[in-house]
Amino acid sequence: MADQNQAGCARDRKPGGIKAGIAALASYIPPLRVTNDMLAEFLDTSDEWISTRTGIKARHISEGENTSEMCVKGAKKLISQTGLDPNSIGLIIVTTSSPDYLFPNCACAVQAAIGAENAMAFDLHAGCTGFVYSMSVADKYIRAGAFENVLVIAAEALSKIMDWNDRSTCVLFGDGCAAALVTARETGVLCEIMGSDGNAGKALTGGYIPVINPFVKDPPPPTGFDYTKMDGRVVMDFALNTVKKNIDDLIRKSGINMEDVKWWLIHQANKRIVDALAKKLELPLERFCTNIHEYGNVSSVCIPLMLEEMIEKGIISLGSGEKVVLCGFGGGLTYGSILMEL
Repeated sequence: MADQNQAGCARDRKPGGIKAGIAALASYIPPLRVTNDMLAEFLDTSDEWISTRTGIKARHISEGENTSEMCVKGAKKLISQTGLDPNSIGLIIVTTSSPDYLFPNCACAVQAAIGAENAMAFDLHAGCTGFVYSMSVADKYIRAGAFENVLVIAAEALSKIMDWNDRSTCVLFGDGCAAALVTARETGVLCEIMGSDGNAGKALTGGYIPVINPFVKDPPPPTGFDYTKMDGRVVMDFALNTVKKNIDDLIRKSGINMEDVKWWLIHQANKRIVDALAKKLELPLERFCTNIHEYGNVSSVCIPLMLEEMIEKGIISLGSGEKVVLCGFGGGLTYGSILMEL
């Protein structure tokens, strides 16, 4: 595997210089709460089987709202809470693995719905690392002075790409949306390291589209939709090795100590992975936020949703200067960690 990117650390940035920080967060979660017992009504599974292996007790599932609809609801909620003028938004990034269409993108649907007439809009597809990747992109635009306000939205309707007869995958995932207003602030992104391992990409796949046209000599036989498939052991090993190294490198390059980080927000793929990473990092589990018990794996939504919940509960606050690490990993395989000062 190639060496991880060493750019973008705190020592590369001028003290007191412009940073990309999170000014506000808002989420939209579908109201239907599906418990493990509800899944056991039509799957060969049980609450005990799911919860002991994953830490998941429930997940929220869309009853028809598509990804862009959840994006719009999250964006409008954020605008209502902040009083933000949509015309002041320079960029909208939607990160999703389950868009409505291949094109148009979800970000343009948001741009139209909220009346952000001046906004550039695109989707970013990096699986469960999507929010971390999107924060990295937003940071570059803001530090370059291109935009002052960036709307980053993580949204997933993963329920539509699951095989609901496959208990190894469909019990793991949920639907939802979380939106962040990213602005030029005195506190924000201090250091980041992003990476990918395409050699292991086939460990997590879904939605393959074969080439079928009049010029293909031997077209593949028609099949149904290519639902999500996962090699859990490969993903687990990836998280415990590559992701752990990613975090170690981030801390080393940032020049701070592990103890200086107040909270660790790790992607909620599996409670066992979070517990194991805490142990390997030799850090108290109490400093690792979790919400997988209520939402399952919501891909890129997990991290901003956790952050919003912690703010609502008064555990942390924006503008406090507390240091947190956001760490994502998932389809691609992609990974990335950001050290932020709130």
